[in-house]
Amino acid sequence: MRSELDRRMDSTMAQVTGAGGPLPLTTVERHGVTLPAFAIAPPSLAHYFAHYAQEHRDTCFLVAGEERLTFGEVYGVAAEIARSLVARGIDRGDRVGIAARNSPVWIAAYMGVLMAGGIATLLNGWWQAEEFAAALDDVGCALVVADGPRAERLAAIEGLAVPVVRVDDRLPLAQAAAPLTGGEGVLPELGPGDAATILFTSGSTGRSKGALADHGSVLQATLNFLAQALMVLGLATEDGDAPTLPPATMLTLPLFHITAMVPVLLQSFAMGRKLVLLPKWDTREAMRLIEREKVTYFVGVPLMSYEILNHPERAAFDLSTVTDFAAGGAPRPPEHVRRMDAELGGPAPLIGYGLTETNAAGTANWRSNYLAKPDSAGRASAPLIELAILDEAGRPVPQGARGEVAIRSVANFREYWNNPAATAAAITADGFFRTGDIGYLDADDYLFIVDRKKDIIIRGGENISCLEVEAALYAHPAVREAAVFGLVDERLGEVPAAVVHAEPGVDAAALQAFLGEHIAAFKVPVRLWLVDAPLPRLGTEKIDKVALRAEYRALVAAG
Repeated sequence: MRSELDRRMDSTMAQVTGAGGPLPLTTVERHGVTLPAFAIAPPSLAHYFAHYAQEHRDTCFLVAGEERLTFGEVYGVAAEIARSLVARGIDRGDRVGIAARNSPVWIAAYMGVLMAGGIATLLNGWWQAEEFAAALDDVGCALVVADGPRAERLAAIEGLAVPVVRVDDRLPLAQAAAPLTGGEGVLPELGPGDAATILFTSGSTGRSKGALADHGSVLQATLNFLAQALMVLGLATEDGDAPTLPPATMLTLPLFHITAMVPVLLQSFAMGRKLVLLPKWDTREAMRLIEREKVTYFVGVPLMSYEILNHPERAAFDLSTVTDFAAGGAPRPPEHVRRMDAELGGPAPLIGYGLTETNAAGTANWRSNYLAKPDSAGRASAPLIELAILDEAGRPVPQGARGEVAIRSVANFREYWNNPAATAAAITADGFFRTGDIGYLDADDYLFIVDRKKDIIIRGGENISCLEVEAALYAHPAVREAAVFGLVDERLGEVPAAVVHAEPGVDAAALQAFLGEHIAAFKVPVRLWLVDAPLPRLGTEKIDKVALRAEYRALVAAG
């Protein structure tokens, strides 16, 4: 049965996207089916930047340390970069890599590449030389923009033929961008079918793949997030709780992450929203900036809001301007959801689920709905997103049955660069993207993700969901992060093991005993390692379970 909030959201969204609403819909034909699309989407991201940079010309856009930049100032530098790139010979469809930490010059360079007609190829800033070399060999960049540390790693690649333009992001934007400016090329006229971005998948099942998206799909995803924001604004206004502060959010995730690129960066143009840059995660600094900059919306990986919740100095900072603590990239344990609602004093928890290949658009679980179903990723994000649960043959399964989660919309990516076999395996004939996640839809069409397609331990014929064991670990109040995986066992084939980052004072035996009270004995990890440091992460902020599994399997093999 639909909740009251669901009914209100559906009614408000109908007003947002209906005739006379701010984001009216049309339809397009893709993969032989008719799909909804936003009728007012501009032709390209270049048009989108130009329109909203003019509309919000004098509004503060970026706060980076002591530097404060307006939309107009950032757009002016980006336009200079775009003209210079064309003058350098960058042509429509050329790949231009960006390898740098978050900064104003990263954002201006990204805008400039898109405006010049290039494909913004977002290289993982944490990669080492070999990983950069593999990606550059795959996509064939014509140019790479890199900050100091990344430029040094690129210089270590033997025989690298790609020109690298080094920028110093410690300087004010105009100075930092100087190596990229100075030319006066003529910018091309772009349309929705022009290629726009390549982002690399996490590589959790092997080598990273470059997901190519065009201007049209990126814009449709951005407008879908905007529609959700307008829906929430409409509900707040209806309740007499309309916002009184200008919108502001923190940029806590790396910009090569799809969540940072689309719902955070790109959506901010249409909203006239201020972005407060936090180049490296620090809980206390995040709370200080929330208070100083009156941040109204927070988004990060679940661990970030959890660390804010548990920080001993939280009460010393005014976090009351935040309306929502949103998270993506991984599920929140249900206990964390309940504690956030009970202890944060007003801001509501929110979870979103999307992928690089869907331009971050997928599902969302809001406020009271999230509290009622804290282990759900939520409903399909209206108005564009369609969910399906498929069997191995790509056929829909009955409501409530488990299968592979699939997402269809005009916001989906086009293809994996130079990998037609992977593209064909990932996209069904009727246009659904197969996510590789296993889940089901309940009677209210709420999505529950139960595991990765191959993230299952088979112990003596019994299937064990790694996600289920991790959720049980997270229910312990001292557990901060956990990763569960299989160890080879001669008798049973596999047995579960876990690596846990927990608060001081917890021992492995106590955690195992706690698990034994909550899950079946065969699911309790037979080996449990406690570590002091946060668990290693991939470029998309997901825990690097592949590396952990290899490390600890080797440890066991070595005795």
